[in-house]
Amino acid sequence: MQAVSQDTHPRRRSPALREKGRGHVPHRVSWGFFVARESWRGEFLIGRTKTWEDVRVAGGHLLALVFLAVASAQAQAAPSPGTSSPDAPRSFLEVNDEMGRPVRVPQPVRRIISLAPSLTETVFALGAGDRLAGDTDYCDYPAAAVSKPKVGGVINPSIEKIVALHPDLVLVAKSINRRETVLALEQLGMAAYVTDPHSVEGVLASVARLGEIIGAGEAGHQLHSGLRERLNVLKRHIGGLTPRRVLFIVWLDPLITAGRETFLTDALRWAGAESVIQSSQDWPQISLEEIVRLQPEYLVFASAHAESAARDFEALAELPGWRNLEAVQNKRVAIISDAVNHPSPRLVDAVEQLARQLHPEAFLEDQGNKKDKPEIRPPVPTPDKPRPASLAGNPYGAFSGIQPILERESSCAH
Repeated sequence: MQAVSQDTHPRRRSPALREKGRGHVPHRVSWGFFVARESWRGEFLIGRTKTWEDVRVAGGHLLALVFLAVASAQAQAAPSPGTSSPDAPRSFLEVNDEMGRPVRVPQPVRRIISLAPSLTETVFALGAGDRLAGDTDYCDYPAAAVSKPKVGGVINPSIEKIVALHPDLVLVAKSINRRETVLALEQLGMAAYVTDPHSVEGVLASVARLGEIIGAGEAGHQLHSGLRERLNVLKRHIGGLTPRRVLFIVWLDPLITAGRETFLTDALRWAGAESVIQSSQDWPQISLEEIVRLQPEYLVFASAHAESAARDFEALAELPGWRNLEAVQNKRVAIISDAVNHPSPRLVDAVEQLARQLHPEAFLEDQGNKKDKPEIRPPVPTPDKPRPASLAGNPYGAFSGIQPILERESSCAH
């Protein structure tokens, strides 16, 4: 196995796709969170930028251009209705974000900008969608997010557009956004709060914490409690069962899976599964020969289009090497919502889906009793995931997506 980074991954990226946080990578599956992780080069992957000071030096010229753009935006844009006047006295909530950075958040928080689909979803889930002043081109869940003002892509959002929207708080996901973006916002004196959950419990805690910060503490508490109870119900169903040995396929060519410290692998544990790959690397590249040797009981894919993904799995099964897997021969494949890629409330939906596919016998008693049945929503297309590709001339079909989140969910990362 080898670690994959932005600098070593064999792929080509077109300038047009790169601007939107998209790169040309053949035969990709559950792209979101993995691609997002690449955008923060440092302790997250083997890369060149190791400290914030490195970024400060490297980003000097960029910031000069940013300040020029911001000056133009401030000169042309007056505060919109509901925007706090800069002369009005404001109180501040001093917190540390999930990177340990001190952040002074103006109170009350009236205008929020989200730079990640998972955070946009969370803001709406907290009942604060009316305070979302802007989000990215890839934020399309829930449907109301589509009509929000856009600040650009997740990799290179427009600082000028962010400034022009006069946010009180900018929400950033380490799993998908870049350090340079946070640095630029920090230099402009903007409150930028970075999230970085590494487990399902961490996602729930992050949601509750965001509720407190934006003044929706009660909603955050209720949301946290509801999600926690669903996990408790799930645990009562499958807690005593032997975990299924699975391979979660993040990317097909090269073959990439999730390491043991990612929230994706933790989601597998909650669903009654155990990854056959226990790498300390977040996104290890593995060989098909190694997978054939390990013989996972199930292959797990995430897709926004379960039906087409199932058809494309049939084509995948005819490819050399794959047919040697017992999981392929016996059609033991689990296809779940790509919500699993997002560190957001819908992650629990995907966990429930996977548990029911891996351990159907544990849920037989629920067939005629929907009272305790965990809520499972159908897969919803997200900005992180590609639309399905045709099998014509492409043996990998819907698993060959090139376009991201990612949240994502994969990706200062969701």
